[in-house]
Amino acid sequence: MKGPLHYVELPPIWLALFAVAAWGQAQVLPLTLLGRVGDAVGIGLVAAGLAVSGWAAVHFLLERTSLIPRETPDKLVTTGLYRFSRNPIYLADTAILTGLVLIWDAVPSLVLVPVFMKLIERRFVRKEEAAIRARFGSEFDAYCARVRRWI
Repeated sequence: MKGPLHYVELPPIWLALFAVAAWGQAQVLPLTLLGRVGDAVGIGLVAAGLAVSGWAAVHFLLERTSLIPRETPDKLVTTGLYRFSRNPIYLADTAILTGLVLIWDAVPSLVLVPVFMKLIERRFVRKEEAAIRARFGSEFDAYCARVRRWI
């Protein structure tokens, strides 16, 4: 049986926790520096993040392999967005968080963005890469040599 902490090991939960922190900061200390420009950029980042995340997930579905972080995929996905980044979904999450910070006028919470990226790298990316390397070996190493972790 899975306990409640099991779900903390899902990246969207971490995105939600960081977003709640940014929203809370905006409630206590809103800081409007960018106004409508910030709103427009924020909406664009959230929309782009959702689109990238969806498009990247479709590649896993088309390859009929798992995109669940705890599972090792049956195939190494290197097409589409994965030609440019080994982690487009995590980049999309970062864009969404950044966009929400801008929309909510939570400018001081921009410091959470690199913290979020580092947390995702340490909690998920490194483990995923180790599992994929164990499964695909030199094929994954060659992919890593061609494609950067982020962008």
